[in-house]
Formats: sequence, C-alpha cells, structure tokens
Amino acid sequence: MKPALLLALLTSTAPALAQPMDHAMHEHAPTPPAPAAPAQPEAPTGTDQPPGNAPPPPIAHDRPADRTWNPAEMAAAEAAMMQPPVTTYTKVLVNLAERQFRRGGDGMRWEGEAWAGGLNRFVLKTEGEATAGEGVEQAEVQALWSKALDPWWNLQLGLRQDIRPVPARTWATLGIAGRARYQFDVSAAAFLSDKGDLAARIEASYDQRITQRLILQPRAELNLSAQDMPARRIGAGLSSAELGLRLRYEIAREFAPYVGFNWTWSTGQTAAYARADGKPAAAHGLVAGIRLWF
Repeated sequence: MKPALLLALLTSTAPALAQPMDHAMHEHAPTPPAPAAPAQPEAPTGTDQPPGNAPPPPIAHDRPADRTWNPAEMAAAEAAMMQPPVTTYTKVLVNLAERQFRRGGDGMRWEGEAWAGGLNRFVLKTEGEATAGEGVEQAEVQALWSKALDPWWNLQLGLRQDIRPVPARTWATLGIAGRARYQFDVSAAAFLSDKGDLAARIEASYDQRITQRLILQPRAELNLSAQDMPARRIGAGLSSAELGLRLRYEIAREFAPYVGFNWTWSTGQTAAYARADGKPAAAHGLVAGIRLWF
C-alpha cells in the first residue's frame, strides 16, 4: 500500500509544482529590444545650404562728422568716395621724325599722335612728307574718337583733314588699331571724302628687341583707292606701298635715335601720273631720325 500511496501523491503534486516554475521563468525572461527608428538626415549647415536671394543687411554707417556738419552733405561725400575713380591718361608719341637721304632730293618725314582718356579716348594724329627745295608735299591731321573693344583693339571714328596736296580734302574716317597676335602693331582705316572718294590705308610694324635698348623695327604701309583721283594724282587700286627697316637705340625709354632704310613705290595709274609729272615712281634711301614719347 505504501508504494501505491507515494505514487499517487507525486502524481497529484506535479502540476502544482510546474505552475510556480512556469511563472518564475516568465517573470525573469528579458524583454526584447524595440526596433530602432530610421536615421534622420542631418540638416545642411554653412556653405552646404542652398543659395538664397535675401538682400544683404544694410551697410552700417557711423559718421562722427554728422554731429558737426550737415548729415546730407556728409552722406553725399561718402557716396562719392565709394565710387571708383575716373582716371584720365595722356600720351604724346612722335613715332617718326626723320631725314631721308635719297637720289633726286633729300626729304623729311614725320608721323605722330597724341591722346587723352581711358577706355574711351580722344586721339589726334598727324603725318606728312616734304622734299628739300619743294616744300611740304603731303600733310594730314586726323581727329578721332577711340573706343576700346577689348584689351588689344580700339575702334576709331572721326575726321581726316588733308592740308597737302591741294585741293584740300576732308574725309570721314572709320578704322581699327591695336596689337595682333605675335605682337604686331596693326592699324587699318577707310576714308570717305567730301567729294565721294573712297580710300583705305593699312599699316603694320613689329618691335624686335635685340637687347634691352637696341630694337629693330620692320614696317609696312599700303594705300588703296576705289577710283581714280586725277586731281590728286592717285589711281584706282593699290596706289602706293612702303617698306622700312629701322634700328633704334633707347637712350631712355622715352627717347631713341634711329637709323634705317626705306623703300617707297607707286603702282598702276598712280605710277603713270608720277612719270607724267617728271617724278620717279619709286624711291629708296637711308633714313636717320628720333623717336620719342612723353
């Protein structure tokens, strides 16, 4: 009987013992972590922010002079000081002032210009030639307004007045002048006279430095005409051409004597006019002169 009684007691108490153990296991079990929230992107700061269009804050002004003088006058003076200065530059250049030693009579020649302004300038040009014993054969003056197109080129517009030869002519002038690639100084101009004549001139030169003071300058000039001008002894087409080679020594940057050689010749109907007048159609010879600027 005893073994049977013991077995019955164990059977009846097993569920009761299991229940407290189950409750204890549930009470001490770890709680699973909550799912992490997705990371939020950081707000941009500093220069990472998109550009805005808000106006800048007003400029802070502190003028102690307002305590003594009229504030309106002080404000006007301050505004004037904050504007960029307008500077006017000036220059006078005598590019050629020379004596020409040539067969059939020596001659003289000049070419120069003066200008004043900045990006926009007033330019005054003059050039001419004379023969010993015959006086001035050719002389002109140009008054031009010059506007900078870029750092290298200027547009020029104005008037040209011929003084010699006679009859004198007045020409409307449109041209361009500047520095081409490889440092060539170039100018080209078209002229329309008060008589309806159309002409053009192209010039180019290059300064080749041999030393810091010794400079060799080749130079070329072409003159063209759209029609015959018998009164001025000029034919249509390429009327005349010139080539020169001058070697100058800069005693100072602003003052340089030079020597060289120069060729000039007429072509076509212009040469025929020269021969009919008893003049040579071509000439060449040594030149000596001074180049200066200030």
